[in-house]
Amino acid sequence: MPPLLIGLTGGIAAGKSTVSGLLKERGAHVVDADEVAREVVMPGSVGLARIVEAFGSGVLRPDGTLDRASLGAVVFADVEARRTLEQLTHPLIAAQSQLRLAEALESGAPLIVYDAALLFESGRADHFRPVVVVTVNVDVQRARLMARDGLTAEQAQSRIDAQMPLGEKVKRADHVIDNGGSLEETRARVDALWQILRL
Repeated sequence: MPPLLIGLTGGIAAGKSTVSGLLKERGAHVVDADEVAREVVMPGSVGLARIVEAFGSGVLRPDGTLDRASLGAVVFADVEARRTLEQLTHPLIAAQSQLRLAEALESGAPLIVYDAALLFESGRADHFRPVVVVTVNVDVQRARLMARDGLTAEQAQSRIDAQMPLGEKVKRADHVIDNGGSLEETRARVDALWQILRL
């Protein structure tokens, strides 16, 4: 039986990492696009050099690493700046992710999860079946984002608004996991999904 290539997505702070972690506990091989995104902008990388060229050295910390908060303040306040960042980094993330997915396929993993917040926005969703969307009420999403990243309500909302609306992602999903309740409720939903995926 060929391996399942599953796309896992959802809104920012909806709980994709929680769901991917629960799937990993059950034996899935997870490729995390956020991890890949951090790798492609490490010091000395082409990605970081491109970002500094486009946005200046003000987006660097004193140790030469990317200051994500400074860059975020720029790109979430300016649509054109965000597009520039995406044009610089998305091809690098896609290429590195493809390498990771190929390695997972070669390893013989029966179930591979690609965890990517921008799966639909990047045009990559068609490479995966099924697509699972993690959803949460927008008030919960905003509160989580504020707590996690130390943002104001306005800053959190601008990051939420920068992504495809969760409702649109849900319409395109093969499966939906509501992550607005307790961890145990989410675990039960992931267990139910796991049974479907393993049939």
